[in-house]
Amino acid sequence: MVTVSVKWQKEVYPAVEIDTSQTPYVFKCQLYDLTGVPPERQKIMVKGGLLKDDADWSKVGVKEGQRLMMMGTADEIVKAPEKGPIFVEDMPEEEQVVNVGHSAGLFNLGNTCYMNSTVQCLHSVPELKSALTEYNQLGKSNDLDHSSHLLTVATRDLFNDLDKNVKPVAPTQFWMVLRKKYPQFGQQSNGAFMQQDAEECWTQLLYTLSQSLKSPSSSEGPDVVKALFGIEFNNRIHCAESGEESTETETVYSLKCHISQEVNHLHEGLKRGLKSELEKASPSLGRSAVYVKDSRIIGLPRYLTVQFVRFFWKRESNQKAKILRWDNTCGIEFW
Repeated sequence: MVTVSVKWQKEVYPAVEIDTSQTPYVFKCQLYDLTGVPPERQKIMVKGGLLKDDADWSKVGVKEGQRLMMMGTADEIVKAPEKGPIFVEDMPEEEQVVNVGHSAGLFNLGNTCYMNSTVQCLHSVPELKSALTEYNQLGKSNDLDHSSHLLTVATRDLFNDLDKNVKPVAPTQFWMVLRKKYPQFGQQSNGAFMQQDAEECWTQLLYTLSQSLKSPSSSEGPDVVKALFGIEFNNRIHCAESGEESTETETVYSLKCHISQEVNHLHEGLKRGLKSELEKASPSLGRSAVYVKDSRIIGLPRYLTVQFVRFFWKRESNQKAKILRWDNTCGIEFW
């Protein structure tokens, strides 16, 4: 991490952090948030010429406290005509957003589409945005670790940025905090960040928010995340070999739609996900045995999440494999 100052026109931004593990394009996205100058219009002077989007920071040679000069013009708001009918495309961008009902988008910082889609889905839930607006670490459980607090704050701040902007937002801070909390999203290959699974990002982020937004006292009502996304199960676990049986209740945040050559409709895939086998120690047999887990839904949330399980485990290669099929009966392409 290197801190520099940036001069643009008459403005000087004295403390801009550069994450040298990311590309200069991400740094340009940060400057876009500060100046309103889109990355493609920015010309940043460095030793040897202009800073390129894919340059290697180690070769650029930027030093701590160095002043960089940026040239470029910020976007201008489109003015509506003074006379005649007003068409949507002639309105200022702020009014266009209001009329069309769109919110700001997110820059792809390099294989971050999984994260951006997760954030945009959660941002569309008004009750969650309200809960995050009211979030304050004071009065929350002391058991909440600091990294969870930082990720919750970063989520709240990113939602605020999306609400108040009409231009795309660079989720730089959120991405950095997410990688620190869950290092799996910081995996790299050949110097570039790897694509990750959106469902895993969704699950990890919802789990963190469920801990952060949990009511200190159960008398204050149900937890926000559980009320909005929680699916309650009643599970019956039994072993045919020993006759052992037990029941339990469980809350999950998505229904699994298992895809196979026999599954042609959503309800068929969901039904398959309600029954599974697991192997565990049997007290009466004194060894491992196969148990069957039958689940029944006893409570649905306000927002139902369905995950299409698109992978299966190949024992011969000991790795995950993607299910590829096209089903004409339901018109859904599984990739």
